[in-house]
Amino acid sequence: MRRTVLLLASAALAVLFISAITGSPPPAAQMTPVKPNFVFILTDDMRKDDLKYMSKTRSLLGAQGMQFQNAFVSNSVCCPSRATIMRGQYTHNTGVWHNRNGPDGGWQGYKNHGNEDDNIATRFRDAGYRTGLFGKYFNGYDGTTVPLGWNDWFAVLPSHGYFKYYVNDNGTKKYFGTRASDYITDVLSRETQSFITASDVAGKPFFAYVAPKAPHEPAIPAPRHANTFDGVKAPRLPSFNEEDMSDKPPWLQSREVASQTQIAEIDARHERRVESLQAVDELVQAVINKLRNVGALDNTYVVFTSDNGWHHGEHRIKSDKYQPYEESIRMPLLVRGPGVQAGTTTNKLTLNTDFFPTFTDFAGVTTPEYVDGRSLRPVLEGNATTWRTAFLLERRRDDQFTDPSLYGMRTSDGKKYIEYEGGFKEFYDLKTDPYELNNSYDANSAPADLAIRLKALKGCAGATCRTAEDGP
Repeated sequence: MRRTVLLLASAALAVLFISAITGSPPPAAQMTPVKPNFVFILTDDMRKDDLKYMSKTRSLLGAQGMQFQNAFVSNSVCCPSRATIMRGQYTHNTGVWHNRNGPDGGWQGYKNHGNEDDNIATRFRDAGYRTGLFGKYFNGYDGTTVPLGWNDWFAVLPSHGYFKYYVNDNGTKKYFGTRASDYITDVLSRETQSFITASDVAGKPFFAYVAPKAPHEPAIPAPRHANTFDGVKAPRLPSFNEEDMSDKPPWLQSREVASQTQIAEIDARHERRVESLQAVDELVQAVINKLRNVGALDNTYVVFTSDNGWHHGEHRIKSDKYQPYEESIRMPLLVRGPGVQAGTTTNKLTLNTDFFPTFTDFAGVTTPEYVDGRSLRPVLEGNATTWRTAFLLERRRDDQFTDPSLYGMRTSDGKKYIEYEGGFKEFYDLKTDPYELNNSYDANSAPADLAIRLKALKGCAGATCRTAEDGP
């Protein structure tokens, strides 16, 4: 075996030596490019401004890569957003509208629509990548199976906390208790690092999907981070405890102004949330260090984002998501990797439909025609010319979340137009009203151009979505 390796090495050196003398490149077989690796880190219910509490993540990813100021999700609910990430499709094309298991929700809905048979994991594994999932999969996942497409599977069963939880570890159900070492974010960090090491030893490119629970409620910080932010207050945006709600949808108008007791609860929840994110901050640092130690950092794209946002009392929404307002739909997004200039920022509209086609583009893997999103590669490499000028917002009511269904759109120049089931409409100009305090919709001067574009967006699929996003 050793002699064979030496002969192959000698042959390779000979090819390079001859190439250097003749000035001719070696044959294509000797020029196989090294495929990049991907580490995709997805927090749970983290809003964009929570990023200010994560100094390591900002330093290691933001300062060493690109920060996206206008990154969004089209449906600000856990399962629909995660289905969109896995398939690169809007909710009306994944068919996953809700969190609860059922025909159109949860893990069951994801499977019902055939999504588990064809997604980013199956495509990357078929292309020769080692794939691994570490953390949350879908609401309703019962831990009985390891889905197609994953080489390494470490999925936390839903409805469990930061301690005392079960995981499916490559087909074996394991329990983690109350020891400090059982803290879920730390366990996921160790599993991710082991996966990177194993992939390096195997000599194969890898795709790691890392999905911590933080800062999802009930947020519990690691013991070492308890009291790190004692007394910190939740954001007090102009829309906090909004005084005049007469222009808002009727089901929001009925919400009461938060009492001092409720405001204290909002602040306490915020404190727990940002303390729980400290272990995620350390996870990011540990991943970067592991990539550096195995010599893979310069060939790895590390992406950090969230599945949806959260409300801290804006528009009298004391603790919720689901809404079309900025606090629910606007995400943190940082990307570091080869060809991404350090310390750069972009204002381009980006969406969770874009991750799948971005990864396939960089990896040289064919992007499925069903994908609605677009590759972020031109943005990341600084040569984007034309780009989307709008994206779709969508939501469907169910027996768990009874607010009316909606379709809406947000544009790159700050226009937001929403049509609710039952006929209520909202229109905001975010350039002059960034906190969405004044619903300026008027039936006599309705934004007809936006209504036309919205009609095209809510029925789009694949390439027609990109066309509808690009212009009238």
